[in-house]
Amino acid sequence: MPRPSSTYRVQRGTGLGFAELAAVADYVDALGISHLYLSPIATARPGSTHGYDVVAPGEIDPELGGEAGFKALAAALDARNLGILLDVVPNHVCVAGAWNAWWLDVLENGPSSPFAPFFDIDWTPPRAEMAQTVLLPVLGDQYGRELEAGHLRVARDEGALVLDVPGSRLPLAPRSWSRAIAPALERLRARPGTDDAVTELESVLTALSHLPERHETSAEAVRERQREKEVVKRRLAQLFADSTEAARAMDEALDALNGRPGEPSSFDELERLLGEQPYRLAHWRVATDEINYRRFFDVNDLAAIRIELPEVFDAMQGLSIGLVRDGLVDGLRVDHVDGLYDPAGYLDGLRTVPWVVVEKILAEDEGLPARWPVSGTTGYEFLNRVNGLFVEPGSRDDFDAIDARFARRTRTLDDEIYDSKRLVLRVALSSELTALSRRIDHLSEQHRHSRDFTLRSLEHALAEVIACFPVYRTYIGPRTTRPDAHDEAHVRRAVADARRRNPAMSASIFEFLQSVLLLEEQEGEAPVDREARLDFVLRFQQLTGPVMAKGLEDTATYRHHPLASLSEVGATGAWGTSRTTFHAFCAERARTRPLGLSATSTHDSKRDEDVRARLDVLSEIPEDWSAALDRFRLLLRGVARLPPGAAPDGNDESLFYQTLVGAWPPEAADAPPPAGFADRIEAYMLKAIREAKRHTSWINPNPAYEAAVSRFVERALDPARAGAFLDALRDVRAHLLAPGLLNALSQLVLKIAAPGVADVYQGTELWACRLVDPDNRAPVDFALRRARLAALEEAGPDDAARLAALLAALPDGGVKLFVTSRGLRRRRARPEFYTGAAHVPLAPAGPRARHVVAFARVARDASAVAVAGRFFATLPRPPIGAAWAGTTVRLDTALAGGPFRDVFTGREVAVRESGSGPALALDDVFAVAPFALLERT
Repeated sequence: MPRPSSTYRVQRGTGLGFAELAAVADYVDALGISHLYLSPIATARPGSTHGYDVVAPGEIDPELGGEAGFKALAAALDARNLGILLDVVPNHVCVAGAWNAWWLDVLENGPSSPFAPFFDIDWTPPRAEMAQTVLLPVLGDQYGRELEAGHLRVARDEGALVLDVPGSRLPLAPRSWSRAIAPALERLRARPGTDDAVTELESVLTALSHLPERHETSAEAVRERQREKEVVKRRLAQLFADSTEAARAMDEALDALNGRPGEPSSFDELERLLGEQPYRLAHWRVATDEINYRRFFDVNDLAAIRIELPEVFDAMQGLSIGLVRDGLVDGLRVDHVDGLYDPAGYLDGLRTVPWVVVEKILAEDEGLPARWPVSGTTGYEFLNRVNGLFVEPGSRDDFDAIDARFARRTRTLDDEIYDSKRLVLRVALSSELTALSRRIDHLSEQHRHSRDFTLRSLEHALAEVIACFPVYRTYIGPRTTRPDAHDEAHVRRAVADARRRNPAMSASIFEFLQSVLLLEEQEGEAPVDREARLDFVLRFQQLTGPVMAKGLEDTATYRHHPLASLSEVGATGAWGTSRTTFHAFCAERARTRPLGLSATSTHDSKRDEDVRARLDVLSEIPEDWSAALDRFRLLLRGVARLPPGAAPDGNDESLFYQTLVGAWPPEAADAPPPAGFADRIEAYMLKAIREAKRHTSWINPNPAYEAAVSRFVERALDPARAGAFLDALRDVRAHLLAPGLLNALSQLVLKIAAPGVADVYQGTELWACRLVDPDNRAPVDFALRRARLAALEEAGPDDAARLAALLAALPDGGVKLFVTSRGLRRRRARPEFYTGAAHVPLAPAGPRARHVVAFARVARDASAVAVAGRFFATLPRPPIGAAWAGTTVRLDTALAGGPFRDVFTGREVAVRESGSGPALALDDVFAVAPFALLERT
């Protein structure tokens, strides 16, 4: 495969099928990309906007162009020596609608379906009436109301009987068809000339009565049921095709069965038929407490898959592994690896794939498990560390004070995360917690020292330990006998924090939980009990990740945002990143995982890289920002503010103002709100307040609060109403604009030069000011980008003059496209060097030393130096040339010989001797721009 040097992530659902992607291959090539990074391509639900709602894992989605279209795309890329990194979804499939054949078979046949083992279903839940039954929360109202309103209707589908529910069509268990066929038979007997049809229908009823029951799961019974039910369907289809009287009798019987609104008793027989199904229809809200199939997070439509079973692995991954084997795909990006029962075992199954990266959020002091055969992660740890370099480290106390005063915050981030995780467990994932609690309750009964713990007390203690868990999960495997030191430390910390937060609870129950989670042997324990304990731990690990993700990423980050640029996926709570921390991270990456992705924006990030870069500037001017907040509030008090205490509260108001200064398009810096901007901000604020779950939520919306926030946004962005506010906002944006855009360019240069594979999210090669999805998944104007890039290649001034001119027109985005293309082309020309060379920190010295980040990439026969400015708000403008007089970057002797050439300007930069040895003078390095990538000539 082409050696990975950079990726370009594209999202389906934005008008990008395989044919459209093939048409932009020339542009992607010209940009300097080595690999197109595709969102999932397996068949998803119709109209999918992301591809994670897969319904047929073994086929390429015809909506994208199918197998032929994908092969044509691969050929178009291969002709330019470009490869493919493919996103795969191993954790779940979509079970909405009537598109997933596996799930429909389970709904038709229950535990006797050959696909029942594919799904993580509890067939023996606590409620006896739910035995051998899947809870199906698909109704928009309570079951009885939906039934008596006539919204649930049995219909013919060729030779099968099915149930039409609002928005979907479900199979019916074949044995239950007798409740409709028997009355149809009676009607048919009364009609002359139907003897043959009567005989056939009588025979069908007999065949249905002899089908194996759904609880019969032996291989022979499963095969017989599958074979005979299909025979019945073919016979009925033929009967109804041959006999109009039989078809009419069946339709009349169904009309009677389906009941009449206003006559409740007319639905009794239909209810009996529904009671014979392997599923129980329920209101969608019931899922929170009683759903008995594991889901992807709390999404009812996405059912978890048991990919740890070999037959499921083959069915789920056969397509992607086959594409790698056939040379059409070079690498795989694994979605949500933390959701798997056995991540290490799954990744072992991908060992034949040469390049695998995993979507894994790492805590600040956490690394990937050493035994995982992967190249690295999708890059959130890089995203947060490189962004943190541009946050002023000394302003944390100032921003905490601003937040406490303006938003009236009294809780720390740790407390917000803890509260948010408890809320998620109580509201969104309570059924998963209940199932896990039943397992630990069973384990407690196995020993006299723990048998007195009640189910209720165990559930409470378990919830507390999960809420206090410091990382997404531990990685104990099916063959683990003792957790490693890292996993043990995480468990002990979580239990200790849970005990500290719950001093009134018995310490013994926490000690018992800890002993189970650490796989400590119990005296007299039988092998079957050890297996049950290990199974509990493996399932516990599958729950802590979703709780952390929903609690931290999707709740706490919307509650706690003194500086919103630090409220990001994978954020650790650290206030910025020291240069020492960044260099240590990069050096370790160069040694251990040099082909991991270096992301700065993704399809899941809370805001684009350039929004964060602009918000980082606020950390340099806390006093100015504090005054601006007060002025904004004062100016909107009589214009947009509703009665005191209504909406928005101080926390939501603070996020609103930060969002405006960060997301306002640079090219419209001096203009009124651009077309569509107010609608985007209103949609974002609605999502933010629902995610925060303080005044409203997705599950329980508060229409009054939401409407009030929407009116506030609308009025605040109306020039006719709020002109004074918009003028004040413009003044603040003007102060942030140039420093924020220069931050973004410095961040880009560091990404290009750092160890790892530089990842570019679609559209971010120009200024990217989008917010969380769906805003950041909007269609990309590739025609515009192709034309802008072509214009940069036209004959004209040398690169130094061109870069200077682009910087003079900073807001139009051309400079970012220039830096991206020049840097990525250089990476692609030297992929082994930029992914394989060592990372060596370099020490700035002089009056502007704190404003510089510098490092070298060093291989045996080559070297390069990256230098980037930061903290531009307090530097002279423009921050080039003499602004850096007296500031140097010291070089060791290995870098001292010979001049360097700047990748972006083509200028030669000499190494100078200083009192402390060889160095680069920054007034020379930054003569044109406050960043440089210097390669030894």
